[in-house]
Parts: sequence; C-alpha cells; structure tokens
Amino acid sequence: MTSIAAVWGRSIQQSSRKASANLAAVRARPRAGDRRLTVAVAAGMLMMVGVSLLLVRVRLQTVNVGYQLSTGRHLAHRLEQEQRELELEIATLTSPRRLEQLARARLGMGPPTPGQIVTVP
Repeated sequence: MTSIAAVWGRSIQQSSRKASANLAAVRARPRAGDRRLTVAVAAGMLMMVGVSLLLVRVRLQTVNVGYQLSTGRHLAHRLEQEQRELELEIATLTSPRRLEQLARARLGMGPPTPGQIVTVP
C-alpha cells in the first residue's frame, strides 16, 4: 500500500514538471508587450542613427561651405590687389610729365609757336 506522502510527493513532482513545461512554453513565445518594447527600442535606435547621420551631413556641408567661402575671399583679395596695381599703372602711364616726354621724344612735338595757335570764332 502506498502512503499518502508518496502519492502526495509524486503528485507534487508531476505538478512541478507540468508547471516547468508551461513556464518554458510561456517564456518561449513572446508577449505583445515585449514585442512593442522591442519595436519601440528598435525605432528609437533607428531614429538616433538617422539624426546622427543628419548631423554629420550638416557638419560636412558647413565645412564645405567654409572652404568655398575661404576660396572666394582669397580670390576677392587677389583681384583687389590686381586692381590696385592696374590703377597705379594707369596713373603712371597717363601722368602729364610722362606724356610730355613721349610727345617730345617720339613725335618731335614741342611748345606751339605763335603762328600755330589759331583761334576759332
């Protein structure tokens, strides 16, 4: 004859095996809350990556525009310098003293004689 304790012990063991199997089955299939949490975490990480890539792109564009601006400033400075040099050359070439010397040396010109001056009425 089986004692009550032995029956009771077997009953507890069988119950605990069934409970373990049920618990493993419950743990194996994801719950809706876990899925939502996983999707939310994945979406959050994807958004963070997207924002990070956007910030990197904006920074690269800023650097590129800075290089273009620097190149433009250098060009403007060089052109201003060239303009100053050309204005100085024009002033030198058109000075009255230089023009008088060229007229005397190359063209043989001199001050007008009294007969060369004609007054127009």
